[in-house]
Amino acid sequence: PEPGVRAQEGGSAGLALRRRIGRRRLPRLPTRERPRPAQLGCSVPVNAETTMNMTTDTLATDIRIQESRLDPAAAVIDQRHPPGEPILFPLNKGQTLRIVDLEGNQAADVLFYNRDDIAEHYSAVDTMVHQGGIYLTTGSVIRSNDARPMLTIVADTCGRHDTLGGACAAESNTVRYALQKKFMHSCRDNYLIALQNADIGLGKRDLVPNINFFMNVPVTEGGDLKFDDGVSGPGKYVEMRAEMDLWVLISNCPQLNNPCNAYNPTPIQLLVWDPA
Repeated sequence: PEPGVRAQEGGSAGLALRRRIGRRRLPRLPTRERPRPAQLGCSVPVNAETTMNMTTDTLATDIRIQESRLDPAAAVIDQRHPPGEPILFPLNKGQTLRIVDLEGNQAADVLFYNRDDIAEHYSAVDTMVHQGGIYLTTGSVIRSNDARPMLTIVADTCGRHDTLGGACAAESNTVRYALQKKFMHSCRDNYLIALQNADIGLGKRDLVPNINFFMNVPVTEGGDLKFDDGVSGPGKYVEMRAEMDLWVLISNCPQLNNPCNAYNPTPIQLLVWDPA
């Protein structure tokens, strides 16, 4: 019942209330044209020299290790990012971003936003539907909520990255682990701190399901998620080319309660190259 109304079963007040509720309608949402995923397969550009042609079954199951040809000495940005801390920075169309797991099994929780229209952001659903699989690796196209390509993974020495586990938060720490874990450092808090400090028009309502690079979250036969030991190792990296001007939001995960960071958060390395 609505606040202040106590409906009695069979009474006229209850009947009137039910009739009022029954007439409510949600507003119609605007429709928009969206690209449709390929039904039989897809062609995913990996780099300037190579194109990988794969069926959706291949995309769904394969781990595809691909070394990069880029020279770290030629990077325009090369910086070490401390464990447990957030960072927000621009990435231009055509630039390539590499995230390096320096010591192994360090989850990097990442979100992407279109710099020209911040309402357009990374979409786990569109990314998974278009590639026909739940893990990201070489050849995966990271898509927005408009189903447009935001980035393409062009190199990957880890082989599999999570799109389902989400970012740790005070609420999830409490539910999954213990009440006293509520106030532990979390990725969601990191995101909010970075966005507040940047003051670019993004806030709490703009936080959506993220990518967990280097994190291993297998799905069981019963449909449950498991937070398992990572498949990454020291020096492994993922590299992606921007297909539009982006904001990159990273929380170098501070989680201490599951194996995603081997219970010991460590630094990552961030490198950016200009297009050749």
